[in-house]
Order: sequence, then structure tokens, then C-alpha cells
Amino acid sequence: MVTDPWSTDAEPPPAQTQHKWRRLFMRHLTKLSIVLMVMLLAGIVLYPYMVINVPSGHVGLLWKRFRGGTVLDPRQLSDEGLRIIFPWNKMFLYDLRLQSVTESYNAISKDGVNLTAAINIRFRLKQGSIPHLHQAIGPNYIALLVGPEIGNRTREVIAEYTAEEVYSTKRQEIQDKIRGRTETMLGGGKLVERTAEQSEYGDHYSVPLYAMINLIDTLLLGIDLPPAVVTAINRKIEQYYISEEYTFRVAREVRESERKRIEAEGIREFQTIVSQGISDSYLRWRGIEATLQLAQSSNSKVVIVGGGKDGLPIILGNVDGPPLQPAPPTEGGAMLKERPTAARPATPSEKVPAVGLSTPAERMPAAAEKEVPRSVFPFPLNWSEIEAIFSRLSGLRPPGPEAVFPPRPPSERLAAQPPR
Repeated sequence: MVTDPWSTDAEPPPAQTQHKWRRLFMRHLTKLSIVLMVMLLAGIVLYPYMVINVPSGHVGLLWKRFRGGTVLDPRQLSDEGLRIIFPWNKMFLYDLRLQSVTESYNAISKDGVNLTAAINIRFRLKQGSIPHLHQAIGPNYIALLVGPEIGNRTREVIAEYTAEEVYSTKRQEIQDKIRGRTETMLGGGKLVERTAEQSEYGDHYSVPLYAMINLIDTLLLGIDLPPAVVTAINRKIEQYYISEEYTFRVAREVRESERKRIEAEGIREFQTIVSQGISDSYLRWRGIEATLQLAQSSNSKVVIVGGGKDGLPIILGNVDGPPLQPAPPTEGGAMLKERPTAARPATPSEKVPAVGLSTPAERMPAAAEKEVPRSVFPFPLNWSEIEAIFSRLSGLRPPGPEAVFPPRPPSERLAAQPPR
């Protein structure tokens, strides 16, 4: 028996059901497309207001537009990660990590010098007081609370010191005072308050400033003074160190004088002790030892045995050098020039006829004899060595050959002269 496809007792075939849904989809395709496009556009527009990314080291504070504003419960702060909120609400992010801010403040020193101080402020926010900080002060808490208060304490402290102290000697002390007074200010009774009458929901609180901000330190980075004042301070410091240098010089000379005095006392005691044990025989023995050591050296010398005092040898060095010349005679403080002259004749010149007079022969210096190497030690071999020995011993030039062979009288020289 064949079943009727359109009867109520049997179900329609699957192909007819799929065809029915397809016709329904095609009939509403335009409406679905418009709805999807509107939803996509709304998602793109509302994404920044609904999806909030809380970075590392931050917390998110929720502000509800239609349910009382700021959420004051610290337990409802949003931690790190992705958060989704309603688009009509807002979330404020606060940094809980260490923060560093550098500010420059104008101040006047104790002696009236206008200067500029650069202060570095390092602090951290406390998580439990962030809702109260946000409601009472706001995200711009650095410009409204931290900066002005630090600047006020900086001017107050710098006014107690002179420009030189601020510039050179008291910087660490000033830095510590600024930090101490700022901490006193934060915990000295200054509160962030809100009464129940000010709140629609009856929320009230009273929070001190130190419970909101944890001040780490305040660093004095630099002091800018007028150039003329800086130059004057540098000159003063330079003169101070020059004065200190002279002080140390005087102390050094005092120590040197003490050293010399102690050295002189030691020398005196040494001489006193040694003089008691030195005898002539000991000195003679030491002289013989020194003579033997010098005689064995390779230097040029002459040793005369038995020629010194008490029979000690005499050592003459540098015998080959030129002999010492005696100092020329002086007359009235002026030196007389020595001129070679002939010997004085026996008879006066006015009694001798002019024709018979002969021109006096000038004495030519004898040619230096060639030095003959000594083969016998220690006696000299020529006249130059004898002159050198006498000149070393007495400091005077010995008499020359003229003293041994005196000049002939003029009559003999005239007779011996050949006729012209």
C-alpha cells in the first residue's frame, strides 16, 4: 500500500524539511545581515569601554555611573589581567610599583642668593588607600599633593643655610632634612576625610596621608647658583686648600728638623764611641789595606813606597795630565801679565856702545819630550814626570832647567856671537 506524502499520519520527508529552512533563511537574509553588521559595529565602538587590560603592577578602580560612583571597598579592586565592564562605567588604573619624579624648585638661601634645586622623589602607593586617594585627590596626585609639599619643605630647609653650604658642605644634611620634614608632614595629622553627610550612601572615612603614600627618599640631585657666586666659592675653596698645603709644609719641616737633630746626636755618639777605640796602629793598618786595594785597580797611578807619613805609601793618580800652574802674582788686586825678558846684563847698557849691542834672543820653549813607557816601577824616567810629582805634592811648579844651568853673563854671549 502506498502512503500519501501529504497525509497527516506520516511525517514529511527530510528533503522537504531542509528546503523549508532554506526558504526561511533566504526570506530573512537581509534582516540578519543588518543585525550582524550593527552588532559588529557596536562591538568595535564599545570595545575600548568594555574590555580593560590591567597591566602588571597596577590595580583597577571601578567607577559605576548608576550605582554610587567610586567603589570604596579595597577588596573590589581589579587585579592584573583582562576585565570586562559595562560601557557606561569607568575603570581607573593606578601604579603600585616604585615611582620616581624629578622636580626643580626655586629657593633663596640664608644669605639671599637665588638658586634652583633639583629634587628626585621616590615613593609608592599603598593599595588599601587607593579608593580614598582617588575620591579625595584623583589620579593627578603628584602635581596636587607630592610636588607642592616637597617644594615647600625644600625652600624651608634651604633658607636655613648659606649658598656655600648648600653648594659644597651641607648637601647631605639638607637632603636628610627635606625627607624628615616631608615624612612629618605626611603623618602629622593631615587627613583625607569624608563625612556621612557628604555621601549619598552614608559612606564616611578619615585616612592620614602616610597611609596613602609610602615615601622612600628625596634626593638632592643638583644646585644651580649664579655663575659669579660659583666662581667666588671656587676661589675661596682653592685658597683654603692652599693654606692647608702650607700648614702641612710647616709640619713637614718641623719633622725634618727633628730628624736632622736625631741624626746629629747619633753621629756625635758614634764619634764619641769610635774615638775611644781608634789608635794610630789601627789607622796605619787601614791605610795599608786601602793602598793595596787601590794599587790592584786598573786605573793609572804612581805609588811611592815609604814616602808618606809614618812610612805609609803615597798614591798619585792621573800623572799623565798637565801639571798645575801656580797662581800668577797680583799687585793691588790686579793680575800682572808675565812677559818674557832677557837676563839683566852685568854692565849697564849705557856704558856699552849701541853698535856692539845685540838683540836679546828670545828663549823658545823646549819641545816636549816623547814619553817613554816606564819599564821600572815606581821611579820616574823623565823631567815631565818629576814636575808632575812635585806639582801634585806641593801645588807649585818645580824649578826648571834654568836653575840647574844658569844663563851665561852678557860678555860671554857677546864674545860667542858671530860677527855680522
